[in-house]
Amino acid sequence: MIRAGWRAAALALALGGCVSYPDVAAPVAGVAPASGPAPATLSVMTYNIEGLTWPARTGRAPFLEAMTAEFARMEQAGVLPDVILFQEAFSTAALRTATATPHPYVALGPRAPTRSGLPKSRDPILRKRNYLRGEWGIRFMGSGIAIASRYPITASFSQPYGPTSCAGWDCLANKGVMLVRIAVPGLADPIEIATTHMNAQGASKAPPEKHLAAHNAQAAELADFLDRVSQVASPLVLAGDFNMRRNPARFDAFEQQNGYQLARRYCLEARADPAKPACDIRMSFDGDEPWFDTQDLQIYDDGARTRLRPVRIEAWFDGPDAGGKLSDHDAYVVTYAILPADRD
Repeated sequence: MIRAGWRAAALALALGGCVSYPDVAAPVAGVAPASGPAPATLSVMTYNIEGLTWPARTGRAPFLEAMTAEFARMEQAGVLPDVILFQEAFSTAALRTATATPHPYVALGPRAPTRSGLPKSRDPILRKRNYLRGEWGIRFMGSGIAIASRYPITASFSQPYGPTSCAGWDCLANKGVMLVRIAVPGLADPIEIATTHMNAQGASKAPPEKHLAAHNAQAAELADFLDRVSQVASPLVLAGDFNMRRNPARFDAFEQQNGYQLARRYCLEARADPAKPACDIRMSFDGDEPWFDTQDLQIYDDGARTRLRPVRIEAWFDGPDAGGKLSDHDAYVVTYAILPADRD
């Protein structure tokens, strides 16, 4: 998919007029560019760590501490992914886990008071609040998203979703999207890494038509955000908790807005097509569309001078042989080959 400006114009028209955006760019000061030869691969983990606060969850601190210890063991064993994307890092213990990995570079997503600068939706379904389901217009928690990187983070951008682009209890968190640029040694352009946590389905306690409308609004705002801040020259990985499990309506609307290549789809096609470079699948891959079996996905796009291709796909923290089950989500890891633009 081409990251083009037409989406931004379409969204502005759909929202009913001129949009005044906040300055979402945050260059990171004092970060030296990476040096050395280019690595052959880049590994990216996305992990919803179930770091909810009381009263939604209790007793999570020991599990979060175990994650921190496991990240240290993985680094010592040489298997810790290069970039780790966190969702639901809401609690103090969860934020400690997200910022205490062995990686030296960390960026945090929008805090609770951060406003999106986006107008309210014109959709009457979203404008009508249900105060008994948390739609109070107040964000009590931050976005819960964070990114830790082995390589220098040279810029960070973040954007909460719009003031009415949510449904049910999800409206109490300032959910949004964050993108960072990382300086990978030997590459002329940075690689962009983005993460998000989108509106829940049944867990939001909103009716299906409302949580679908909220998800569709977020998908459009996500596409607009990427069109505004992403550099077409840079390869892009977008990963996180998209909350589209077993919901074709959500997935179809999302893919119309954000039609990048899906890592799971590429690996499924590579398994069936000998002409494609192999992808080592080390996780459950049932059916013709295994991406519908999970909330957690990774999506990627090529840059002008650098291509990314999945070469391994696996789950971590999904049982005793892979770090133990420490969250209600597994960690989802994709290893990408880093290739020059003239190779596939």
